[in-house]
Amino acid sequence: MPERAEQSVSFKVRRFDGGFVVVSFDLFGTLVAVSRPAEPAEAVARQLRERGVAVPDDWARAYREPQVTVEPGAELPLSDHVGHALASRGVDAEAETVAAAVRAAFDGPVDTREGAEAAVAAAAEGAPVGVLSNCSVDGLVERTLERSELAVDRFDAVVASVDCGWRKPDRRAFEAVADALGVPVADLVHVGDDPATDGGAGDVGARSVLLDDIGLADLPTRLEGMECR
Repeated sequence: MPERAEQSVSFKVRRFDGGFVVVSFDLFGTLVAVSRPAEPAEAVARQLRERGVAVPDDWARAYREPQVTVEPGAELPLSDHVGHALASRGVDAEAETVAAAVRAAFDGPVDTREGAEAAVAAAAEGAPVGVLSNCSVDGLVERTLERSELAVDRFDAVVASVDCGWRKPDRRAFEAVADALGVPVADLVHVGDDPATDGGAGDVGARSVLLDDIGLADLPTRLEGMECR
């Protein structure tokens, strides 16, 4: 397991009597829509310069180059990649400075998707509910939730790939959120918008609900019709 996988995920404990479906939600594209920089390398470079880091002249090339080899399914924090890219050009920068620059580069406007609040409320009725998000930027998932219109305290677990160490559709990502919610992965229903990542829940023994097949507004009705295993 990657080194960062030892970090804890954010969760709280709530009583669960086993009579309700336990749901995890994807975040980006499912519950919220966000703006991403058109040129990520330049956005990161701008934030680095603002923090006094000397950005190399061939930064765009360094940013694109693979810096660290990771095993399939593992998440490499973007700040680690940026740090290695700087070091490859002889630039030494504090890890905390790099992490802050990366987070600022991707911390754009957040729009809560229509129906998201009602969908989360329905899922949280009587059972744990969580977020499972592929995100390589430290702290961005939590920051996005805080800036959204969602009630953050409804979530019993917030699991980002940058913290647990694994990206969907890897089994270990779904196991991480299931464990944080206090259920076996077979009892998990994962809701998302991407068949390639969120749809992987079905391949690891959980169940997936894709927004290609159903809208957020219809999710409460779908959940009511699902039976616990």
